[in-house]
Amino acid sequence: MSLETQINQDIKAAMIAKDAAKLRGLRAIKAAILLAKTEKGHADELSQDAEIKVLQKLVKQRRESAEIYRSQNREDLYQIELEEEKVIETYLPKQLSKEEVESVIKDIIAETGASSIKDMGKVMGAANQKLAGQADGKTISEVVKSLLA
Repeated sequence: MSLETQINQDIKAAMIAKDAAKLRGLRAIKAAILLAKTEKGHADELSQDAEIKVLQKLVKQRRESAEIYRSQNREDLYQIELEEEKVIETYLPKQLSKEEVESVIKDIIAETGASSIKDMGKVMGAANQKLAGQADGKTISEVVKSLLA
């Protein structure tokens, strides 16, 4: 079952359950999927990788917005962003812990023969491919910098 079909079914269930927080998050996902499908160069159906990228982008947006709201002492809006982030994250693959990401990146560094921060681009490219959907880019970048420094 495609993500879009799953989201449509979950929207109906959230409407019946009158779960406003879940409904907001699901509607955000649906809107982002529709937008991604209508972008130039995309097919009628999104690949699983494209769906994951859309979801990761939504989670990242929610986190950034939440931080802004927290810094401006807007707890009401901060809570809304966190609720939507939790809903969106349920559709992403299980995220790896920092220790798990670190062990994968150590393997990648050994494979590529990277030895200094100058090799960060090689390691980041391989890490982003291998860890797609399992860790966010910021975490990957931090781990790569710490291991190569």
